[in-house]
Amino acid sequence: MPHEISTVAFLGLGVMGYPMAGHLAQAGLDVRVYNRTRAKAADWCKEHGGSHHATPAEAAQGADLVLMCVGNDDDVRDVALGSEGALAALARGTLLVDHTTASSTLAEELDAACHQRGVGFIDAPVSGGQQGAENGVLTIMCGGKDDDFDRARPALNHYGRAVTLMGPAGSGQLTKMVNQICIAGLVQGLSEGLHFAEQAGLDQQRVIEVISQGAAGSWQMENRHATMIADSYDHGFAVDWMRKDLGICLDQARQLKARLPVTALVDQFYADVQSMGGGRWDTSSLLRRLHAKVEKKD
Repeated sequence: MPHEISTVAFLGLGVMGYPMAGHLAQAGLDVRVYNRTRAKAADWCKEHGGSHHATPAEAAQGADLVLMCVGNDDDVRDVALGSEGALAALARGTLLVDHTTASSTLAEELDAACHQRGVGFIDAPVSGGQQGAENGVLTIMCGGKDDDFDRARPALNHYGRAVTLMGPAGSGQLTKMVNQICIAGLVQGLSEGLHFAEQAGLDQQRVIEVISQGAAGSWQMENRHATMIADSYDHGFAVDWMRKDLGICLDQARQLKARLPVTALVDQFYADVQSMGGGRWDTSSLLRRLHAKVEKKD
């Protein structure tokens, strides 16, 4: 029988997971947390209550719903399926939700493993960044079965503004790939536009005020133009993470025989930013790369 969700485990308290788990605690759920760095889990409990645990399995014990938000495919496998992983501790009728941006192949693997144990599974990567997580307004793209999604959705709504089932397991990850493909091209276009405006002697802020009202407007333009003009990038979604995500996109594209020439090019531009020491800079730092190219020529 499906379990009514009152106790949840949250595994992974990074810049996204920490506030996401906080929203669950604020909603009155009993939250059990695990983080590889145990001091961060202890700090979270001091702030939000709940309990912290030494292993994913210990955190998952007795939970009706387990949510994961970790780094990559290998991290997910370790946290979910490892010797001290969460899945072995879950009872039949419970749910496992993975918020990590990972491969669709991994989502299908987890779905099969969960099915064998009578556990529901949803792959649910998110978009909206740290600010979206803190404000509880993430976009959550889900893959899985209808009934599992319906049971998980009330919990996801505590930090998601748009929570949508896209299809069977893996569909959430595939949709997140589309998201990252679109962002890569948009950020490069915005960078080139601001660079061109500067070289032309235009007031960049006034340019944005005008063109953002028309067809060129975007989330990236609205939320990143000011910091780009100020050449400030110590915030936001790190280039290292974006390259990880674009690597997933390009691998999947090869399997699908999909052509992503602009995505592949922007991925290499991000490699240039990494070589500049910008692995932790926000993805909008593509503009700094253009500045560096001009300075080098001069």
